[in-house]
Order: sequence, then C-alpha cells, then structure tokens
Amino acid sequence: MFWLLLSGYIQPLMLGFGAASVAVVLVILKRMDDIDKETQQNGTGLQIIRYLPFLIGQIIRSSIQVTQLIWRSPVTLTPALAKVKTKHVPRHKRVLYANSITLTPGTLAVDLVDDELTVHALQESSIDELTEGEMEKKIASIWGKNK
Repeated sequence: MFWLLLSGYIQPLMLGFGAASVAVVLVILKRMDDIDKETQQNGTGLQIIRYLPFLIGQIIRSSIQVTQLIWRSPVTLTPALAKVKTKHVPRHKRVLYANSITLTPGTLAVDLVDDELTVHALQESSIDELTEGEMEKKIASIWGKNK
C-alpha cells in the first residue's frame, strides 16, 4: 500500500507483480520461521555500543599498517594462514568475531568450524595478535563467556 501511495501506478500488471512478490516473500519467511525454532536473545544495543569504539580503533590501526605494507617493498609481506581458537567467544557471537577479523584490513576470516576460525593475513604478526586474543577477550567480556 505504501508503494502504491508513493508511486501512483495503478496498472493491473504492476499491481499483480507487487502482489506476487509480497506473497513469495511471505511464503519464504513462513518457511524460514518453521525451520528456525531457535530462540533469539534480545539485546539492548548497549553491548554493540561498547564494542564499536574498539572495533573502529582496530580498523584504523590496521589500515595504517596495511598502507605502510603497500608503500614498502613486497619483501616485508609475510602472508600466513592459520587456525585461531574461539573458545572464549560465545557460540552465537562467533560470526561477529569472524566478521570483525575480516573488517580489519590485512586479515580475512576464511572458515569457521565449531571453535576454530581459519584466518588469512598479509603479515604473520596479525595472526600472532589474534592468537594473543585481545579481540576475542573484548567480545567475551561484552557478551559473556561461552556456555
């Protein structure tokens, strides 16, 4: 109805396409709800507000580091691929951890299986920082320990 009010198109073909697309979306959503019976934890948003300054700081710091790597000779690159344990990150926040790693320049979360995250980095020192666990500890302190 909102689209109809804004667009002013009242042709039967356009109305039919609109109704059909709404019906398809509703059917898909219903099937998704039937399959996914997992309860979701409702948050207040304060947790992500506590995490964002840390993540933004990591992104800025990593951006500077990657820029320096690009400007230097290729010899300074030490690409690495390693598995990082996510034992302290709550199970339902491991994707947030993987995405946070991918957002920081120079690192890429490649795979997440159970409590192991495969990470590619332009410098081996980035992998070392992840294994030290600063980002993991930050997520665990905000969203709680793994249960």
